[in-house]
Amino acid sequence: MVKNGRVAKVTTYRCAECGHEVAKWVGRCPECQAWGTVEERGVSRPAARVVAGAPSSPARPIGEVDVESARARRTGVAELDRVLGGGLVPGAVVLLAGEPGVGKSTLLLEVAYQWAVKGGVPSLYITGEESAGQVRLRAERTGNIHGQMYLAAESDLAAVLGQVEAVRPGVLIVDSVQTMSSPAVDGTPGGVTQVRAVTASLVALAKERGLPIVLVGHVTKDGSVAGPRVLEHLVDVVLQFEGDRHSSLRLVRGIKNRYGPADEVGCFELRDDGIVGVPDPSGLFLNRREQDVTGTAVTVVVEGKRPMLGEVQALVTATNLPSPRRAVSGLDSARVAMALAVLEKRGRMSLHNKDVFTATVGGMRLVEPAVDLAVALAVASAATDQPLPHDLVVVGEVGLSGELRRVNGVGRRLTEAARLGYTKALVPPDAGPLPPETRALVAHDLMEALQLLKLKK
Repeated sequence: MVKNGRVAKVTTYRCAECGHEVAKWVGRCPECQAWGTVEERGVSRPAARVVAGAPSSPARPIGEVDVESARARRTGVAELDRVLGGGLVPGAVVLLAGEPGVGKSTLLLEVAYQWAVKGGVPSLYITGEESAGQVRLRAERTGNIHGQMYLAAESDLAAVLGQVEAVRPGVLIVDSVQTMSSPAVDGTPGGVTQVRAVTASLVALAKERGLPIVLVGHVTKDGSVAGPRVLEHLVDVVLQFEGDRHSSLRLVRGIKNRYGPADEVGCFELRDDGIVGVPDPSGLFLNRREQDVTGTAVTVVVEGKRPMLGEVQALVTATNLPSPRRAVSGLDSARVAMALAVLEKRGRMSLHNKDVFTATVGGMRLVEPAVDLAVALAVASAATDQPLPHDLVVVGEVGLSGELRRVNGVGRRLTEAARLGYTKALVPPDAGPLPPETRALVAHDLMEALQLLKLKK
């Protein structure tokens, strides 16, 4: 704002949680809806006009750009390479987020070790949350010690850059980005300003040197990446490390990937002596039984390019409460509620006076629409006390009118099911070519599926 030939000072306010700026102070951030996080930022000055300058390198036809220097290099951890799209690309910045204790540091110690062993170049591990001795003890327990692995306990960005100059590593691991701080920026470590400045500096370092950098990030209570949203936009790859504390199974799920597919999943098993990749995880999510059991249905989901079998369990019990319970674990609660409503309306099954519990086996999370039919049939099996055949898999999406809709890749799903011994499949019409060893049962709607499986009383 210009007044009387002079630039007037304008004070703005910024949210400490998401970084959203507003012109005046408010008690609740209009962007992230957090209370009491809007703080005075200071004086905002109009941006100076930018004039043209000398380019750092001349523009070339895209066909003449060298791609060999940008080829991905394998980390030595096959399941992680699958999610990354082949390995770490020089100059790429990867953000690995996960809950405390899920195994992020253990996995990255394995990456640093494999990089040093197979690549012959140093790997540098920066720890800001633990002492160097604590990390060394974990490395001894997991057998990840090598002469080319370098370890430093630093929380100052300038010191981290100094370590990079001294070691000249082939890969840099920072655990975690929320503990790092830059002396040139105001704010506390872990705050919006500091996290943004530290990440921007590390991204610039990665691009300048062609150095792949892996950043460890915290997560919020709802499981999303902590810090400002701009953090995910600055990095090239965002990975989510998932796992149940009561299970040894861990999943690395790709959320964003500029160099490969963004929907791949890597499976790991966390053991006392380290973390091990699981190349064939289908059998981990099943309770294999030789006899039929009520309230269970087996389905096949596709995670990235990988079909995996999962089991849905349901329990239906009578209740005297005016509002019956609906408990969901490992499934999308909204889709489960929809499946129950369709069962009552289209399947003519009384569930309004019963408690319904639904869950998955092995800590697997099933949110794909192809799981709808398995949820409905598992609940119907529990309600009627009639088991489904133990060699049957069900795949299909259930519409609100009760029709069964086709899902993608039915043939690939049933091929994986046949490999594990499932010879029968209940599928929607027009499911496409199916494996010859699979006996297909086709149902047009939910009522027909219930009648085929004799789940109607």
